[in-house]
Amino acid sequence: MPRTPLPAGPTREAARRRLRSLAGWELLNVPLQAWVWFQLVGLPPTAANLAGFGAVAVLLVMGAAYWALKLRQLRRGEPRLPGRRHFVTARAALPFLLAAVIAACAVAAVRAPGARSYPGLAFGLFAVLEYVNYFHVQLMHDNRADLRRLATVGFRRSHLARDLRATR
Repeated sequence: MPRTPLPAGPTREAARRRLRSLAGWELLNVPLQAWVWFQLVGLPPTAANLAGFGAVAVLLVMGAAYWALKLRQLRRGEPRLPGRRHFVTARAALPFLLAAVIAACAVAAVRAPGARSYPGLAFGLFAVLEYVNYFHVQLMHDNRADLRRLATVGFRRSHLARDLRATR
């Protein structure tokens, strides 16, 4: 397996900054989003809302871990993503966790419709999108290069999906 070192020069530092930024923002989003939704907006901290938010938080932490480990891999010129087995396990286990959260939130939405359950269901559905974004198809396009590629080529495998496939 060939090594995947960062390119030399300013591009290398830009890639490092980008990976640090992705890892940091994913991790920072957990308490930030909790504060926004449960303090600022005032969503009730019901079991459904907390379960849905918890699912999103798990995916955000997993994303932060991926970007941090990807940075480590590239810095050290390692041929395989560090922690690969954990991501393989998460890819297999998370659909069951997400299905359970969505089901519980859907039941709560039927029993107690409104702010006590709908946000939790929405969080759960967003967690599913985050799962797809990390483990299958890149859904997030937050820079010109990504948008240009989306417009010309369409959706592509996510970075993590490519890393897991490349190191089988």
